[in-house]
Amino acid sequence: MSPDSGRSRNDRRKTPCRTRTPSRPARAAHRWESHMHETKKYGRPAGETPAAAPGAPGAERHERAEQAEQAEPYERYVGGSPEAERVIFEGLARDLMRVQLKIKKRSGAASVDRAFHAKAILGVEDARLRFHQDLPGDLRTGFAQPGAEYPVVVRLSNASGLHGPDSAPDLRGAALRVQAGPQEAHDLLMTNFPVSHARDAREFVAFARAMAGADTTLRKGIALFVKLPMAVGWPAATRMRRNVTEATGRTVTSLALETYWSRGAIMWGDAGPVRYRLRPAAGAPAAPPPSRGDPDYLGHELAARLAGADVVFELCVQRYADARRTPIENGASDWREEDAPVIPVATLTIPRRDLGAAAARATALRVDQLAFDPWNTTDAFRPLGNLNRARRAAYEASSAHRRGHRFITPTPRRNVVAGKLIEAGFRALNRVVPWHRLPPLLGLLNLDAFRQVLRRRNLIDTEAREAPPRARAVPEPVEEHLRTRRSYDGTCNDLSAPMMGAVGAAFGRNLPPVYRPDLFDTPNPVTVSRELLRRDAFIPARSLNILAAAWIQFQVHDWVEHKRYPAGTRNVEVPMPPGMTWSNTPGGAPETVMRFAENEGVRLDGGAPILFGNAASHWWDGSEVYGGDEAVARSLREPDGGAALHLEHGHLPPGPDGIPLTGFRDSWWLGLSAMHTLFAREHNAVCEALRREYPRMDEESVYHTARLVVSALIAKIHTVEWTPAILATDVIDISLRANWEGPPDNWAARLGLWLVDAHALTGIPETLPDHHAAPYSLTEEFVTVYRMHPLIPDDYEMIDHLSGASLGTLDFNDVQGAAAEPVMRRVGLANALYSFGVAHPGAITLRNYPRALQAFERDGEVIDLSVVDIARTRRRGVPRYNDFRAGLHRPRLRRFEDLTSDPETVARLKDVYRTVDDIDTMVGLYAENPPAGFGFSDTAFRVFILMASRRLQSDRFLTVDFRPEIYTPLGMDWIARGGMNSVILRHCPELAGLLPRTASAFAPWRPVTPGRHVPDTRHG
Repeated sequence: MSPDSGRSRNDRRKTPCRTRTPSRPARAAHRWESHMHETKKYGRPAGETPAAAPGAPGAERHERAEQAEQAEPYERYVGGSPEAERVIFEGLARDLMRVQLKIKKRSGAASVDRAFHAKAILGVEDARLRFHQDLPGDLRTGFAQPGAEYPVVVRLSNASGLHGPDSAPDLRGAALRVQAGPQEAHDLLMTNFPVSHARDAREFVAFARAMAGADTTLRKGIALFVKLPMAVGWPAATRMRRNVTEATGRTVTSLALETYWSRGAIMWGDAGPVRYRLRPAAGAPAAPPPSRGDPDYLGHELAARLAGADVVFELCVQRYADARRTPIENGASDWREEDAPVIPVATLTIPRRDLGAAAARATALRVDQLAFDPWNTTDAFRPLGNLNRARRAAYEASSAHRRGHRFITPTPRRNVVAGKLIEAGFRALNRVVPWHRLPPLLGLLNLDAFRQVLRRRNLIDTEAREAPPRARAVPEPVEEHLRTRRSYDGTCNDLSAPMMGAVGAAFGRNLPPVYRPDLFDTPNPVTVSRELLRRDAFIPARSLNILAAAWIQFQVHDWVEHKRYPAGTRNVEVPMPPGMTWSNTPGGAPETVMRFAENEGVRLDGGAPILFGNAASHWWDGSEVYGGDEAVARSLREPDGGAALHLEHGHLPPGPDGIPLTGFRDSWWLGLSAMHTLFAREHNAVCEALRREYPRMDEESVYHTARLVVSALIAKIHTVEWTPAILATDVIDISLRANWEGPPDNWAARLGLWLVDAHALTGIPETLPDHHAAPYSLTEEFVTVYRMHPLIPDDYEMIDHLSGASLGTLDFNDVQGAAAEPVMRRVGLANALYSFGVAHPGAITLRNYPRALQAFERDGEVIDLSVVDIARTRRRGVPRYNDFRAGLHRPRLRRFEDLTSDPETVARLKDVYRTVDDIDTMVGLYAENPPAGFGFSDTAFRVFILMASRRLQSDRFLTVDFRPEIYTPLGMDWIARGGMNSVILRHCPELAGLLPRTASAFAPWRPVTPGRHVPDTRHG
């Protein structure tokens, strides 16, 4: 395809990856009705364009695509539209990454290399390109001006993806980077044969797949005469073999004497399309016959030539004539000189030098690390044609793969075949026996099969894409420190897509959104709340303690935050039912509407919100402790710039409003205070241990390493402790531990996973990052299933952990907001943890929503949080419950009795909703009869099993960079040995006898029997 197989993918704003808080990207939803993972491999038939109704998501993009197609008469898009073509090309790019892996395996290389042009012959940075003084007038555009001279980086190479001998039959390539200004460069890529063996990108990738690793005569024969015809058909395969044989069949004596053709066209300003070529200047000395015994004779010949004189080429162009004689889309068609005369436009000079000198070798190494891409240019010189458009996706993917910025994990063929059979078998079995009633090992395989289906069908790509691609500046390299540290704002976790999952990135989707403004208030959310959610009497979850409730809020504050408009500036108004009023501000007058701040959303033409940005990062990065930007993060550290977080006598310092200073301070209450205090202390403990173990580590490195350790420990606790506590079944315990540690040492389980999902044979931290069907983000459906407010009790008894004596009973308002920290200081962290440890949270069910949260003061508003939850879910386009469960591959409800066996609940549902299709998602999730031992519904669990592993699998710091070189050996050991119990006991060792012996710290603790006096030895 070119002399270079890709480039490093820059962020969507085309700026270097910096540690900063980005502005919210204005991303539009697209292709909801035809998701990328359901698109056929090679798209729609040519000429068929996907329709989009005016005003519908994607309509604006569709109109832009039509305009682009009309504006570019030279080009035709595969699949009928730029967007359809983009999807196809992304699939081809993934195929190229697989080619790279195959080459790596066949060659025995230590790392992934370029898919093509792997062996560099020459790399220089100081060549010069000078345009001719007599440059024709219509070719004078942009940087192409008479007499203009620019520095050029030059890379000459063999075309193969293998580092074979120069004598092997092969093409040769030239890649130029013309530096036209500080912010302007133009990459020109050429090969020493006038046409491509492939007409288009599909043929090109098919050829690459067939030839990958074909390093022997037998393998090449099989590739050319068996694999290639099967992929493209006999006529195309014959033509491709003929072109390749002609291109590689002659002996190359010197790369300085070769002519290199672009083979694809580019725009040349107002002059229109051109193809370009680089040919030796007249009078270049001949080369000696090649030394067949020297595998690197081309490099040695160039070194000898440059030792004595400059190497000079002439850059020429051919103008476009017409679609028949000079086709744009067919890379296998030559532009004959009689149809398109060759016009010299500039001279390229590579100055003489000693290529054996240290400086020259260092330069060659730097050049070899570059990623050349024809799209590194300006709009006036943008590439044209199918092969060039495919290069955008292909180069981004293969270059990122080569640099270790992007990864692919091929699925074994047995998993594809056996997986389909096993999925079908479980689908039939589950009609009779649900997964949670199966024996644990069979249930484990059933869950893995579920997860595979959900990954294919329920990860929707919501990213806005360039279609067709656009020219851009050469991407800046990633800052080195971001390879080993989490950024403050979540940028650069995926180095190939630095904005993925960052602060401001849009929430994704597991289901196509359903926007029905006409049903936003039907049925009235206040009625739903009063009839179905209001807590009549506290219903406890007896298998858990209140620490479980505090923990999940602690986690949710790390993961998700929908940004709101300032109170009173842009509101949602919910009409009150007849005869009811609401005071929207503390002490305010009664009104007939309930009012609360609207979420900021991305809109199309002033219409309904399509996507909402996350004001937190989507990664599991401890941002609730550390903050979501550099300013906040630094303000929380010790004033002298040390690595530790600032504490006052072991407690978080209060802010001016009385709420402690920490990474996330909204919805503050005593449970959050306990979690934040505990993990701030844990951070400082890790810092102290790192300083002792590595005395030469500077404070900045100590801070960032401690953050990595604490964030990973939090992820581990949630995965292997909190989740099995709230989903208390053997199969969940096994599967969640398998996510972190790998499957149990059981031959049957391992055999089953070997057949179904070989990637599950190790814990996720032992795998490579994998985003599966869509770029990583948390989703609106994920937010919906984590609405677990019923866990919060309305009152709390504080108890002395030594004597068992009551320290007072407090209602929620006594322990929330600014009131929380005085309570924490008075009772101490140990007593707070113990008081929560022996008390139960509420069950996640109907009629158990905390009364205190139904008249909750926040940011100058008084809100009923249950009404807000319902209203926001509708406005964010989350489907109603019946569509929600059907979209997650559960049978639809036909009647209310299918949802719950409780007759009173059925009666209330019928009073509120007209049909089962009207039931709100949150209501349905609460009403559903959960599996035995589950703290929430099976429907919610479907989103959980998809996203729980995804949060680990997508994260570079929990997969490929979860290693001692990044975390330090001490940090890895700290995580391996650590858990919630160890964190609690490190900071409150006096609680050792009270924690559960055989369960997690989220299970009920042993209560102290009050009575006898015990000396006060509390640690605070």
